[in-house]
Amino acid sequence: MAILKFRIYLEEDDTVYRDILIQHKQYFSQLHGTILQAFGFDNKHEATFFRSNDQWVHGREISLMKYDKPYKAEPLLMDQTTIGSEILDTNQKFIYLYDFTKKWTFLIELIHVTKEENRNMTYPYISRSEGIGPTQYGTKSLLGSKFADIEEKYDLGKNLDGFSEEGEDGLNTGNMDISEDADE
Repeated sequence: MAILKFRIYLEEDDTVYRDILIQHKQYFSQLHGTILQAFGFDNKHEATFFRSNDQWVHGREISLMKYDKPYKAEPLLMDQTTIGSEILDTNQKFIYLYDFTKKWTFLIELIHVTKEENRNMTYPYISRSEGIGPTQYGTKSLLGSKFADIEEKYDLGKNLDGFSEEGEDGLNTGNMDISEDADE
């Protein structure tokens, strides 16, 4: 069975990415769930994939469900479409759009294909995480007003950054002169 390795980039920052291994007979709905897990997003919003080319042009749509919007062609459904059926070339690309209001956009490219399946691994599998992913709802909505309280409690003042110069750590060393007597 073929194992496909996809690299999923955050559209705004290609230094933030996740690599996912998935079997070619698995479904886009499984890839969808794994991408959300890899970036720490919930599963509460609309989502769709688009088959793409090297210029990241939207092609055939593979959707979570049929949404109330106009389509050029009826979308394929994620839970009925295997990933291998949509691989048209060796460097296949997809665009993944999550949450049609916030428009989280991820660029997906096939980076490796192997026939060697690891029997100890459950697919899909997140094989690599690079960079700190975005916060889906923003910091404020996760911590609410507590964030301001924490920030105020640990505020260092206008001109302080929390670091001191070497030897200015504020520790009282008593009467010890550690600079001259260290070699004696």
